[in-house]
Amino acid sequence: MAASSDDRPIGDAAGGTGRAELEVDGVAMVRLLGPQDRLLTTLEHEYPDVVVAVRGNHVTLEGPADQVHAAERLVRELVQMVRNGVDLGDTDVTSSRRILERGEGSPAEVLSQAILTSRGKSIRPKTMGQKAYVDAIDQNTIVFGIGPAGTGKTYLAMAKAVQALQRKEVERIILSRPAIEAGERLGFLPGTLTDKIDPYLRPLYDALNEMMDPEIVPKLLASGTVEVAPLAYMRGRTLNNAFVVLDEAQNTTPEQMKMFLTRLGFGTRMVVTGDITQVDLPTGASGLQLVSRILEGMDDIHFARLGSEDVVRHSLVGRIVDAYTKYDAERQARAYENRDGANRAERRAGLGPQNPSRAPQDRKPRRDR
Repeated sequence: MAASSDDRPIGDAAGGTGRAELEVDGVAMVRLLGPQDRLLTTLEHEYPDVVVAVRGNHVTLEGPADQVHAAERLVRELVQMVRNGVDLGDTDVTSSRRILERGEGSPAEVLSQAILTSRGKSIRPKTMGQKAYVDAIDQNTIVFGIGPAGTGKTYLAMAKAVQALQRKEVERIILSRPAIEAGERLGFLPGTLTDKIDPYLRPLYDALNEMMDPEIVPKLLASGTVEVAPLAYMRGRTLNNAFVVLDEAQNTTPEQMKMFLTRLGFGTRMVVTGDITQVDLPTGASGLQLVSRILEGMDDIHFARLGSEDVVRHSLVGRIVDAYTKYDAERQARAYENRDGANRAERRAGLGPQNPSRAPQDRKPRRDR
């Protein structure tokens, strides 16, 4: 963005109205504004009181002085991200605004660091939560990525795995999932054992084909350089010099989680991902829920917790996650109130634990004298 006398806000900085004019040089406006000006619409949504006008390569912002100043900073960061080669999306606009508001640094520096570039597509963290998650994978031997759908837990972990293989930091990639149905009973599946388990592992194959040349993937699978296997196949193995990703870990039992973590060998890194709000186990506790209480605070193990603000799918997904989180919290509160009310009623009746001697089963028959 070229510096000029117009590149400064005009108006009362302490309040009232403000105006800023910016001239964008060296950047195709369609990359900044998005198809059908979609990113411009997102910018207007983030600052609803600011009127944004675009004519050629000139951008004018008018509205409350504080919001004009904030919107100007955001536009400058977005321009720099485009110059850094980032293909902007709606999430980049929203995430950049949050980063600036929280004073967490420059979005152009934080969100422009690509992990992989595959077939012209750059894979990179798009929120501060994702950036912290990726950094934790670089700095720790075992990382747990816990968060709702759409936060990039598995996708970013696999990108780091492919990066490590390409850099020859590891000799192989091992991707695993528990073979648990998502609330359905699929019944008998025809074919070989591989045919039966492939539906459970298909998301991992799809991500591999996005990040690597599809012609190379079968060769790597055949040679064992990349292995995709159900969790049950991990028992009895020691995994050395590998990058291991366990996906859908909320569907592991505590025993399976312990078994998996103890497969860790020399030169190996592990990433465990899952969403503890979507447990499909028929009975019993989730190994992912339990392990956070057992291993929290241990050196070289990191728990990265992602939230609805890290969702990079359709904007509705983040709102859906928030709605379900609110519903679950209210349901738990009601259950606690009902349980507490029942306990108080029992105590008033003299049947609760504070007066167990009066419980019906403990009463002794009266003796006639």
